[in-house]
Amino acid sequence: MESESNTIQRKIIHIDMDAFYASVEQRDNPELRGKPIVVGGSPEGRGGVVATSSYEARKYGIRSAMPSKKAQQLCPHVIFVYPRFDVYKEVSRHIREIFSRYTDLIEPLSLDEAFLDVTEDKLNIGSAIEIAKRIKQAIRDELDLTASAGVSINKFVAKTASDMQKPDGLTFIGPSKIEAFMEDLPVEKFFGVGRVTAEKMKGMGLHKGADLKKLTEDELVKHFGKTGRFYYRIVRGIDEREVQPHRETKSLGAEDTFAYDLTTLEEMDAQLDKIALTVHKRLQKYQLKGRTITLKIKYNDFKQITRNQSFPHGLDDLQTIAETAKQLLRHTEPEHVKIRLLGISLSQFGEQVTHEKPNKSLQLSLPFKETRNNK
Repeated sequence: MESESNTIQRKIIHIDMDAFYASVEQRDNPELRGKPIVVGGSPEGRGGVVATSSYEARKYGIRSAMPSKKAQQLCPHVIFVYPRFDVYKEVSRHIREIFSRYTDLIEPLSLDEAFLDVTEDKLNIGSAIEIAKRIKQAIRDELDLTASAGVSINKFVAKTASDMQKPDGLTFIGPSKIEAFMEDLPVEKFFGVGRVTAEKMKGMGLHKGADLKKLTEDELVKHFGKTGRFYYRIVRGIDEREVQPHRETKSLGAEDTFAYDLTTLEEMDAQLDKIALTVHKRLQKYQLKGRTITLKIKYNDFKQITRNQSFPHGLDDLQTIAETAKQLLRHTEPEHVKIRLLGISLSQFGEQVTHEKPNKSLQLSLPFKETRNNK
């Protein structure tokens, strides 16, 4: 395997809680155990989207960000549960405390997953596999929940490995196996490869890592832009990103460009629900609360506007984000327009905000992928 010389080979663990919100609800309510449940949305599919679903619900094809109406159609007896984010945050704090027993190099990705660098662990255990086992057992014993773990020498492989034996799995990909692992990995599993890019790759005959590996770096950049350089390195098992415990974010958001123009409020609201869920998850990922919510709109004539609402205190709850975005939309008189793009972002994580009325001053440009501006 091609690699670059490192004096110390890192030991990286990726911990991912299993169906986190749903598992907490089933733990706290015995009547929900063993049943298909959805956290988020609304009973009888009247509105909203799925935040997460239990494994019992996933057997019916129910997934995160799916409209609750669709979830209801797939499983008529699914149980909708209102999310309790304060509880999830408290559980997450306990999980973080378990991590900190072994290392201070912890990079949270959300309430329910994190990277840990245990190259030098506090208890001098030495084995990343053993540390992962102990963390999983502590989560089970102290919280009555399960987690899956991936262990390897870099973040990309560890994160991919944690998803291989869910739920309650532990997968180790050692240095000698990384090359074969990456060559056999489907392209849709690569970081940064969404549905559209995966379809483009498959249209080019690129189905697995081994296919990507046949292309030169210049060819990958030609077809996929600067991300092609990342693909070139990662398919060879090269990922030098460090576990970063502290990063300051100035703004965060998501947006979507639609395959067809939106012309009804019902369509627009449904898309805002999905985008709000993505933004909410990213706020949870970075443990952030923003004071300003911004709505971005691009019409079919490519005219673009933004509207925002500021609050006196930071917020991160899904319902407020979604409902505020919908209210801002209504200020634009959307009944007789065609919309090709919608976006939601949060900002002002640190400054005090005194005004509360919607204004038009904040202009943000947000790519569909995650938007983060770091100092």
